[in-house]
Amino acid sequence: MNGQGRTQPMSVEQIVELAENFEYNPLVPFKHWSRSAGTLLKEAGIYHHEGNEEQAYLLLFRHARLILDKLPTHPEARSKENDLVLQQLRKDVLRNISKLETLRPRINKRFDRYQAILKERSQAKAAHTRAFAASRRVSADDTHTQKGLSSLSTDSASAQGAETLSAGENRDLAVKLAHKEIRRRATERKATRHAAVTQEEEQERRTASSWGEWEEASTKDTHTKNQDTLSSDMHNIRMQVSGSKPEALQQGGSRPVVKTPKSHFVYPTVPQKSSREPQAYSSYSAPDPTSEDLIAKHATSLPPQRPSKTPNSKLEDAFLPQRPNKEAITYDRSPSRSDTASPVPQELKPSTFTFQPSAYLENGSPLRTIFLPPDLRHHFLSIALPNTKANLETCGILCGTLISNALFISKLVIPEQTSTSDTCETVNESDLFDYIDGEDLMILGWIHTHPTQTCFMSSRDLHTHSGYQVMMPESIAIVCAPSKADWGVFRLTDPPGMKTVLNCTQSGLFHPHAESNIYTDALRPGHVYEAKGLEFNVVDMRRS
Repeated sequence: MNGQGRTQPMSVEQIVELAENFEYNPLVPFKHWSRSAGTLLKEAGIYHHEGNEEQAYLLLFRHARLILDKLPTHPEARSKENDLVLQQLRKDVLRNISKLETLRPRINKRFDRYQAILKERSQAKAAHTRAFAASRRVSADDTHTQKGLSSLSTDSASAQGAETLSAGENRDLAVKLAHKEIRRRATERKATRHAAVTQEEEQERRTASSWGEWEEASTKDTHTKNQDTLSSDMHNIRMQVSGSKPEALQQGGSRPVVKTPKSHFVYPTVPQKSSREPQAYSSYSAPDPTSEDLIAKHATSLPPQRPSKTPNSKLEDAFLPQRPNKEAITYDRSPSRSDTASPVPQELKPSTFTFQPSAYLENGSPLRTIFLPPDLRHHFLSIALPNTKANLETCGILCGTLISNALFISKLVIPEQTSTSDTCETVNESDLFDYIDGEDLMILGWIHTHPTQTCFMSSRDLHTHSGYQVMMPESIAIVCAPSKADWGVFRLTDPPGMKTVLNCTQSGLFHPHAESNIYTDALRPGHVYEAKGLEFNVVDMRRS
């Protein structure tokens, strides 16, 4: 249930089953899982604010299972620093229990109503058959019954996110919706800060602002809360918080299967704020369209090359992951109508629409659409130009937010970093995460250059990107090859790419992997759509 469209309401039991169906890898660093937990809460808050209570419940329950059932067993959980983090994460779970208890009856009420209409319809058909009613009456009654079912579906859709839209055919609407919602959230954050709210209080409001009415309701029922609580699953969560063994385990119940493939990869650390304020650029317009040609023009004046990313020997040639063949990909994509004027409602609200998944992982899981500003790479290449002329890589972090079940890249953050001709490592990650959390952003991927080489994902790139994609399946890697005037948007296949890379324990910039189709194009075709006019900011956190 990763943002996929629903045709009928679900019960809490069905949602819980889906929530527990996630792959936990204890070899992925603890800090990445803790960051993932924060992302789950952000997504849950947004989905609830937009009226999608089923998805909000799923994410909150998954968050609880991750924190209480998985992370305490992580190999790095015993360190003093991570133990403090885990204690804070447990507090988040305790705050969310009242939210889950409030959602539970609402979700089940919709599900029971839907089931009642289905039963009524079935009984009506049986009665008509037994009575050998006239065909006109049978037809009329069936039409009336179907109308009731459709009304329920429409009502459920309204509660869960309303009209379902194709991303490719509604890019103009998506841009207008994103601009309005991003500005509304920014205004809300500024108002909170001007009210002299402490950073801790602001973070609490940010992760739970849309639940305010729930908190008020829950305080009125503190004495009777346990009489109308969650299922035994959430009771087990409470037991775990208090240090007791969950009933399900005491009675021999099985825990969700934990898959633990071996892993060794490098996730980019990220930057510390410089002594000066980060420079921000807003509402960019397109730069000179020949910017890539300009960089290519300077390629002849580059200094002597360091060891090349392009292998020179036949042995090394076998280690180079091949860029995926775009023609070999079979995803269907409807012709875009974004250039045509589409009717726009007078009042744009995220709860009015939900963008359907635009692609699927190889295992069949849906991928939410990522809307990418077309001008972003041009600005990134302009920023990277000094490094490119010096034959040094440059990297940036793609940040954004969730709106109407789609992901919008709205900020490019250039972290403090160290570079060579073949690598780019971000440093001082704590301040970057502070900035991202302070702006209520999500990390949606990364972008980097290959100064003089072609556009492909090196072995190092594959290991780096696996860290992003573990935390969010939609995460993307943009590779720019300025000397070749080429670029690409990629993701790891799943399977076999994710498991292959996570199981790989080899080191070095170039090493072979058993599978050939480790990564694939995410833009042509895929779940990424360029959206003309989508605004974005650039924040440069480098010291110089």
